[in-house]
Parts: sequence; C-alpha cells; structure tokens
Amino acid sequence: MTLAIKVSGLVKHYESLVAVNNISFNVKEGEIFGFLGPNGAGKTTTIRMLTGLSRPTAGTIELLGLNINSDVKAKKLIGVVPEASNLYDDLTALENLFFMGKLYGVPKKERCKRAEALLELFRLQEKRNQLFGTLSRGMKRALTIAAALIHNPKILFLDEPTVGLDVMAARSLRKVIQELSYQGMTIFLTTHYLEEADMLCDRIAIIVKGEIITTGNPEDLKEMATKEQAMEFTVSNDASKLIEPLAALTGSRPILINSNTLRCIGATNDLLAHICKVVQEAGVKVIHINTVRPTLEDAFVRITGLSPTVMSAEKGGK
Repeated sequence: MTLAIKVSGLVKHYESLVAVNNISFNVKEGEIFGFLGPNGAGKTTTIRMLTGLSRPTAGTIELLGLNINSDVKAKKLIGVVPEASNLYDDLTALENLFFMGKLYGVPKKERCKRAEALLELFRLQEKRNQLFGTLSRGMKRALTIAAALIHNPKILFLDEPTVGLDVMAARSLRKVIQELSYQGMTIFLTTHYLEEADMLCDRIAIIVKGEIITTGNPEDLKEMATKEQAMEFTVSNDASKLIEPLAALTGSRPILINSNTLRCIGATNDLLAHICKVVQEAGVKVIHINTVRPTLEDAFVRITGLSPTVMSAEKGGK
C-alpha cells in the first residue's frame, strides 16, 4: 500500500488556543479521504498545515514520502482548492488558467494544452474569454478546481468544494471529483455536507475540537448506528415539539429532518405504543411511521454526540 499522506502527532497552537491536538492518520494513494467536523473543529487549520501554508507546532507531514515543510518538491505534488477562490476577477477564465500554470512552472506549450483540456472537463469552453468576476458561483468554483489541476498534481486538497452551489452545479462538481479519483488522483476533502461525504468518500475521519475521534469507511461508520433501530415519524404539524419527550422515552436524541419529520435512533417496535401516546399528548397527529436504515448523519450524531445542525451552517466562498 502506497501512502499519499502520512500525518503523525500533528499539533497547532495559536497562543493559548489548541486548534489541532495531536492527530495522526494516513491517506492511501488514489483514495478520496473525507475530513468531517463542525465549524471550528480544526479542518481548515489541518489543510493549511498539510499544504505548507502554516507550520505545525509539532508533528510531521509526509506527502508521497516527502516532508511538506522541508522538501520543496512536496509542494509540486499538490493542488489546493481553498474555501474562497484564489483566482482573479479581472482575468478571463483562460487567462486565469494560463497564469496559474505559469506560477506552477508548466511549460507554455503544455500550459495551453492543459488549459484547453480542463475547460472541456469542466464544461467551460464557452466561458473561456469571460472575466472570472462575471461568472456564476458554480462556474467560479469549477474554474478554481481546474486551476488547481493545471500542473497535474498527484494530490488534490478540496476545502468545502460545493459550498453555496445549487443542486445541479454541486452534482456536476461531484461527478468531476469522482472522475479524478477514477484516474488515480488522491483527494483530501473537507465538507460539512454529510450526504456528500457518504457519496464520495472511500474513508472518513471525524474531527471535533481539534481531535480525531474516529476513522473508517462510510459503511463502517453507519454500522455504528445500526446497532439501534431507527424510525422516522411524519406528523401533522411542528415535529420539533416532540424532540424532548421522545429523547426522554428512547434515551437518544431525535434528529429533525424537516418541520414535520424527525428520525429517532433507539425507537423500537416495543416502544411504538408509548411513542404514539407521546405524540398524541403533544397535540399532533401521526401521518406516517417508517423504519429506516441509518445514514451517515445518524452515525455522526451517535459518534460525536452533536446535533447534525452544527454541520449545516453555510460558509462563504467567492
């Protein structure tokens, strides 16, 4: 097994704040590795250290066997897509790709060839001469990823790649990410969209308050939630009023899916009559009850003890 990323004892302090606390993990070559956690958990700080933008307080980082902080060759192996775009509003899509290619030292002839191929891959051929600042949010995100690929990196770091995009733009970008993985590229992905991580990632690490609390593939993580039955309840009106009484009854925290639906891990058939009584006493009517297969969201709640709403806050991006 070839390791694309090897992290050992990584620590980052900002004065008295411990942003990342002694984390260690490996990422295999060709893997899509998800790095999940609530805002402020240490995801972006970790990416900044992995890409050489910030020096760790302690610990080591190796990319394909090269130390990111001591071997300049390591930085040539990576492409980085930050949360906010690093491209220029007053350059066209094509000019931005040429400029980034020049920064990475890509020869002019190869630069032109790569830029054309990337515009085609991201379906931006018709926008080649349009200023970056005038593109839609989805097109800006696609071009930012394209620019990170101009030098054919071995490892791609994606920090919240689909944040703020509409459904179709996000779906299109996910397809490109999967295609890059099929071609053998290693992808390190941070996202607060649990469904996205479930669809894309081969393995996932969950970080909370600067510490990795578990690592595994999505199915293994979901298996942690299958030890208890889960039920979904659709009711006639405000389902949020059922959270506290159902939590007291089942011993676990129900998850609000939408205003009329919640999922309750630990709700068994034996408790069904008691659950219906709780619902009735809350003044709402049960429309539908269904036993469901636990999701990565259920696993996240069980593993971290946090509500999935901590992952749903939008983060900005240019």
